[in-house]
Amino acid sequence: MNESLRYEDKPWLRFYDAGVPEAIDFEEILLHEYLEANSRQIPGNTALIFQGYRITFKEFNEMADAFAAFLQSRGVKKGDAVAILLPNVIPCPVAFYAIMKIGAVAVMNNPLYADRELLHQFNDSRSTHLITLDLLANRMIDLRPQTGIKSIVVTSIGDYLPFPKNILFPLVGKKKGLSAKVKPAENIYQWKQVIHQYTGSKPVAAAGGLGFEDIAMFQYTGGTTGVSKGAILTHGNLSKQAQQIDTWLPMFKDNTDEVMLGALPFFHVMGLTVSMNFAVTKGWANVLVPKPQPEPLLEAMTKFKPSFAPLVPTMFIGVLNHPKTANADLSSIKACVSGSAPLPLEVIRGFEKKTGSVIIEAFGMTESSPATHVNPFSEGKRKVGSIGVPLPDTLCRIVDLDDPEKEMPVGEPGEMVVRGPQVMLGYRNMPEETSAAIVNGWLHTGDIAMMDEDGYFFIVDRKKDMIISGGYNVYPRDIDEVLFTHPKVMEACAVGIPHPTRGEQIKAFVVLAQGQTATPEELIDYCGENLAKYKLPTLIEFIDELPKTNVGKVLRKDLRAMEAAKRS
Repeated sequence: MNESLRYEDKPWLRFYDAGVPEAIDFEEILLHEYLEANSRQIPGNTALIFQGYRITFKEFNEMADAFAAFLQSRGVKKGDAVAILLPNVIPCPVAFYAIMKIGAVAVMNNPLYADRELLHQFNDSRSTHLITLDLLANRMIDLRPQTGIKSIVVTSIGDYLPFPKNILFPLVGKKKGLSAKVKPAENIYQWKQVIHQYTGSKPVAAAGGLGFEDIAMFQYTGGTTGVSKGAILTHGNLSKQAQQIDTWLPMFKDNTDEVMLGALPFFHVMGLTVSMNFAVTKGWANVLVPKPQPEPLLEAMTKFKPSFAPLVPTMFIGVLNHPKTANADLSSIKACVSGSAPLPLEVIRGFEKKTGSVIIEAFGMTESSPATHVNPFSEGKRKVGSIGVPLPDTLCRIVDLDDPEKEMPVGEPGEMVVRGPQVMLGYRNMPEETSAAIVNGWLHTGDIAMMDEDGYFFIVDRKKDMIISGGYNVYPRDIDEVLFTHPKVMEACAVGIPHPTRGEQIKAFVVLAQGQTATPEELIDYCGENLAKYKLPTLIEFIDELPKTNVGKVLRKDLRAMEAAKRS
């Protein structure tokens, strides 16, 4: 390796696409100001598509104004937290942008969370109002006395549907489990009634104005490594991140004809930024997919012809394996962004061949709004398996796991630390965790990575997932990736479990491909052909599915907890 190469030399700059600068002259424009500009400049352009129902940018902005005025009528002011508990339906982005307009703080929540998880986020954020689905409303009414939530606004999947779906929905919605009757309670409002009542109203400007330094949202981490932490993201974080992504894709500049596939959940930071906010800043239509499973994903792709598709590996895999994909026309898709987990090479090749698109792998965290690294878009400059190179105005180093002041040589693994305008202020109500996460302005990602001589970064593993077996550091992703290449294996995940003499031994949980059978010995022998002896799993357990977050990230901690429960 070239020992004279330094991280501060930014070797990655020579692989930036033409037209992408090292630094950006950021515009002082807030997210909701992009929406307002689109409402003036391209008022009739489609902004949101849900099940074929369309609203224009003018309608989007007017709805956001109406809801913002309602929130102010309920006493919401600058700095107050307002919770959104919705899948990707039209009221979700409308409510978010309404909150942005009045300087309140958005708190995006996962509709799949249990009451305990939601209580933590509602109370930690001190949310004062909630927007949710009728399917969840009765639970939230029962939960409300344990929170500071004063009022609940209820929407329904049937609120915005095209003809004849809007006629049929009241007849079949409840039968299919798509709607529910909300029980009587105080301060419960119907979304459509609120919008109708306040249409034409304009919200009052936030006291003291709004700037990049003001808090825009508390974005809670997925809780994959413990209690969910509220990352404090500012208006500057969100706007500058959108501008960084825009700068990274100069081939899409000044073109409002593209169509975004809004499949990533907007309550997740990748979906929020790369799909919802980026589409608004670009003036693109956004096709909302509330349940991003293979069938509805494929339906959205074929019916509405998206050209830009941010997805996670499980979504790519699901679409590729769907029986209807072989005869589907997916040629509208030009570009895809993949994040949250590594994307197998076979999947990249298969999806690109089917669509003619280019998939660029990226890296991000809740704490960085989320993107810090992306592969260049131009052909020939992507490195499969790499998270790419740092975005403009983003710095990155690899440091020693035990001594973060010491940089690791190029090509050697260590913890990846980053800094840039997209990095959070800190964690809400967690000063110690904030001090550990941000040291001298550098965000410690908790990911073990290395940089090659070209300045491309590769994630080796999560710091907390590392297995120490017989004194050796073993990165479980090495084992996962080898098992994935076995023709009988669909998915695999390795964890460390206690061993009386070696500290930890390696156990792999394996999901076999449909119709396949295998023995543990067969897979261990296969690993032996591809891994050092100390990395070999000693135990294999076959399971039907791996535990995952709603965006497809495998929950290694849940597998470790399953093992601990067996031993207790």
